[in-house]
Amino acid sequence: MKKYLAVLAGLLMILALGGCGKKNAAPLSVEDNPAHHYLMGMQLIESGDYDKAMSRFDRAVELDDEYARAIAGQSLVHAVRAQGEKDSGYKGVDAERALDLFDKAVSESSDSNEKFSVYITGIRIYTNLNSRGWEKRVEDLYDDASIVRKSVKEEELPYYRNTEALDYFMGEALFKAGKFRDSEDALGKVLSAAPGKWHEKARALSRRVQKIVLAMRNYTLTDVARKIAVKEEVDRADVAALLVDEIHLDKLFAGRIPVPASKNNANEFVPADVVNHMFEPEIMTVLKWHVRGLEPVYDQKSRAFLFYPTKPMTRKELAFVLEDVIVKLVGDKSIATKHLGQSKSLYPDVHPTDAWYNAIVTVVNRNLMETDLSGAFRPNDTMDGADLILSLMRLRNVMNIY
Repeated sequence: MKKYLAVLAGLLMILALGGCGKKNAAPLSVEDNPAHHYLMGMQLIESGDYDKAMSRFDRAVELDDEYARAIAGQSLVHAVRAQGEKDSGYKGVDAERALDLFDKAVSESSDSNEKFSVYITGIRIYTNLNSRGWEKRVEDLYDDASIVRKSVKEEELPYYRNTEALDYFMGEALFKAGKFRDSEDALGKVLSAAPGKWHEKARALSRRVQKIVLAMRNYTLTDVARKIAVKEEVDRADVAALLVDEIHLDKLFAGRIPVPASKNNANEFVPADVVNHMFEPEIMTVLKWHVRGLEPVYDQKSRAFLFYPTKPMTRKELAFVLEDVIVKLVGDKSIATKHLGQSKSLYPDVHPTDAWYNAIVTVVNRNLMETDLSGAFRPNDTMDGADLILSLMRLRNVMNIY
């Protein structure tokens, strides 16, 4: 009997020790709680401070290792990092960590409010990862969130606040997937609801979607164009690619104007920063025709002409590009100087003596680019993909006239 009791006591001791997992940290203040750190972490993600966001999520999990929202937040940070990581090794590590943490967040979710928050964050995670099958996974998460949505109490959504957040982030996912009309429908659900936290974000994204949908009315976008259309900031290589792939620049100019020669031999060499670039052929075509605004620039450090393919394209630079295509298409060089010498500017943020003033007037008058409601052109703002697509599709309409 004593032996039996001794064995039983040993087993109980083992079970007790096995059940003693890692203890949660003790809070240091009233605000040192999981919900507060989670909320701060999500707001830090909005501002792009991912390291501090991760610190907040880590602290939330230290306080409660089953707090699903914060675990999902950790996953989101890893997904964002994976998206911006160029090294394939590090990218893979972040992606794998993101997926593992998200699975854990789902398993730790208890009530409808927590599940709803985790599912929306999951849509954002898979959208950022953009890995194989991500679109199907996003659709499944949207369906899961829609099921629990009916029983969600908005006052218990510490960050997302409104259930329309689900439609907003689904609209964003569909936008990045190139499903622009479906994205427009999802964002419309947000805009048709009472104004809430995601209303203005949905309105801004909807404007971009509508520009692309407008551009698609008469033309079918290529896969390359769809990928560039969703970029928040396009670069010089993107513009070169679309000029060749969508406008068919080589065919447009061939036979109309002679292939220009240059003492710099821009059409006979490949700039060092263009070699092996995915858009190298398109860039070389643009260089061959000496398109103004996309010329190679002499770099003092390397003592060579470079194209700077990743340099963001500003609105004034695109105005130069579009005007030059019009000049070459029409064969009228006077277009490039027609509006010089004016004493009063047509735009509050552009002076008539600015080098880009004439180009801006040319493209605005031809409806290739637009001012904002105040009449400002915003010459130094960078172009986003939606505006670029719309401008080039309008340029195609002008080409058809000629």
